Amino acid sequence: MRALALITGASSGIGAAFASTLAERKYDLILVARRVDRLRESAESLARLHGVNVEPFPADLTSDPDLDRVAQRIADAAGLELLINNAGFGSRGKFFETDLRSQDLMHRLHVLATLRLTHAALQGMVARKRGGIVNVSSVAGFWQAPGNVSYCATKCWMNSFTEGLAQELAGAGSPVKVQALCPGYTRTEFQDAAGLSTEHIGDAMWINSEDVVAESLRGLDRGKLFVIPGWRYKAATFLLKHAPRAILRAAATRQQRRLGRI
Repeated sequence: MRALALITGASSGIGAAFASTLAERKYDLILVARRVDRLRESAESLARLHGVNVEPFPADLTSDPDLDRVAQRIADAAGLELLINNAGFGSRGKFFETDLRSQDLMHRLHVLATLRLTHAALQGMVARKRGGIVNVSSVAGFWQAPGNVSYCATKCWMNSFTEGLAQELAGAGSPVKVQALCPGYTRTEFQDAAGLSTEHIGDAMWINSEDVVAESLRGLDRGKLFVIPGWRYKAATFLLKHAPRAILRAAATRQQRRLGRI
């Protein structure tokens, strides 16, 4: 029996790159996303190209009934080897001026969906003594930025949550692996969907989603907890972790003013 992976946010970007790469590695797949037509097209294409079983599973993970369905599908998947919690989105604007609904949905998707699906997966993985979970976070999870408060906060939660899980699994002697994947600017539909301007971002700062996935899977094989693709982002994250918070707050405020966002 082939190994099975479930990927959320699988219809585009990093999620689609995970699906393609894992199908090439002969994983059977369960692909979760909201866009039904695109999801089914992707599933049919991957199954045809790689000769694997691909199950499209349309769901909106901000909806409790849909989240329940996906969690139950995970619990029922006896052969699940990988869970990729990739679904997510960003927004722009000052928190006190933005639509509260979008902020609520972001927390539901990044935090509650990750929580529920990870719990459903770990129960089986720990019992079977095998498997891995990748929580797709961001370098934004290492600091806070005006105009991006909820996104940074939820990604910070994902980093902390994943690190805590790694400590619990190690303490229990479990071989199950967890990873917080923290990419920087990645060439996907993410920025357009969030309405974010990218004119100020130089070409050298962009990473391809396929490279992000390749580095993630290499890191997972080695049991690496935090994977930060690209040397520039590794260096930036090191500075973010060690610089005084007052300096980071001042730098973030200056940057946002320069961009005209606050």
